[in-house]
Amino acid sequence: MIKPDFTQPVPADLGKVHFVGIGGSGMSGIAAMLMGMGHKVTGSDLRDTATVAKLRELGAEIFIGHDAKNLGDPDTVVVTSALWPTNPEYLLAKERGIPVIHRSQALAYLTSKKRVIAVAGAHGKTTSTGMIVTGLMGLGEDPSFVNGGVIASLDVSSAAGTSELFVIEADESDGSFLHYETAIALITNVDADHLDHYGSEAAFEAEFGRFAQGAREFVAVSSDDPGAVRVTALIRDKRIISFGFVNSATVRLHEVDASGAQVSFKLEYDGQVFSATLTVPGEHNAINAAGAFAVLVGLGYDPAKSLESISQFGGTERRFQLHGEERGVKVYDDFAHHPTEVSAAIKAARAVVGEGRLITVFQPHLYSRTRLMAKEFAAALSASDEVVVLDIYAAREDPEPGVTGALVSEAFANQAQVHYVPEWADVPAVAAKLAGPGDFIMTMGCGDIYRMVPELLHALQK
Repeated sequence: MIKPDFTQPVPADLGKVHFVGIGGSGMSGIAAMLMGMGHKVTGSDLRDTATVAKLRELGAEIFIGHDAKNLGDPDTVVVTSALWPTNPEYLLAKERGIPVIHRSQALAYLTSKKRVIAVAGAHGKTTSTGMIVTGLMGLGEDPSFVNGGVIASLDVSSAAGTSELFVIEADESDGSFLHYETAIALITNVDADHLDHYGSEAAFEAEFGRFAQGAREFVAVSSDDPGAVRVTALIRDKRIISFGFVNSATVRLHEVDASGAQVSFKLEYDGQVFSATLTVPGEHNAINAAGAFAVLVGLGYDPAKSLESISQFGGTERRFQLHGEERGVKVYDDFAHHPTEVSAAIKAARAVVGEGRLITVFQPHLYSRTRLMAKEFAAALSASDEVVVLDIYAAREDPEPGVTGALVSEAFANQAQVHYVPEWADVPAVAAKLAGPGDFIMTMGCGDIYRMVPELLHALQK
């Protein structure tokens, strides 16, 4: 992976912009917004995805594969930390002296002169951002936003609004979330991750402390997550709105019913109790809603109307997303890629599947995360009835000797429920054979595992 050069000044006018890795969840939203502002956008990506197709419809010229000839003559090049330092487009841009900026710098460019609500955390960022955007729209606001996933009800991950508010998903993976002029910070949780970048859990939490301290107006933060509690202790002279189950929380969550396809709960705030039912499942989504509620009431919106608006949230792409059904077996996809996320996603899926069985098809992401958390992944995944484990989606890391998906499968206490299938082509038939009418198959991971969904449906057909 490349190390972002945040010393590179951002041009006053980005001009014609070339995105290296334009199909990424963060990059695509920024590219779409720049096109909406009148910028000419080109880009490249490894695969021709639905996201790439949407950007082409908006007018972007996009090349598949990375090649120096793709660069053309841009005024600015936008990159992500996931790129290899040998990327030919990146190297040519540096050689030609074209300003190369990190995607967080491009996002900071978009948010300048706006009142920024930045959502950070190891899990729940995309959903919480979507809930805040949905809530604001229901309250009559027209916010700008850039999210890490498509908001289902809007069918977009970004848009330019007319109000002063700009809601963003702030990525903590490489420290780039410190580069925004944040007015309101929401910290969903601080569960140790990205230790390949930070080196230690203490360093990870310290960076969140700096992020929170940078918020000009207030910080909404979990009262339950241990890491978030430690970060809260680092905050000085800031207005803090806590949310969670503990009695001392500013926004107290209780009476959660996550036993079905929807989750119901109550929020206690400022001496009043408010009830809601979401159209998405899982206790974790009730917690996400509490965080979004904390942001809206912190901004001064009416509590009852805020929660009513948040309740209209219909989910985001790749978060327990149903793709189809064959032979009575439903196939879902989920982005979960950390043990805590995996556990929450499986718990929610089990509540929905009822008497059926859950078959999780898991693709580990990153060698370092797999090496450090193999046992935790196995413990979380074991809540499924059957688990198929693939090999690792490498992303931005070099392979590590001896580190494969087998580390996860070998860590299962019950070896009868886990199937290590390293070859992609073999997985659909294995998963389809395990499933029967009334069961769910759920692909899981933040790599390219979503591409297997059509193959699974086809295997079920056969």
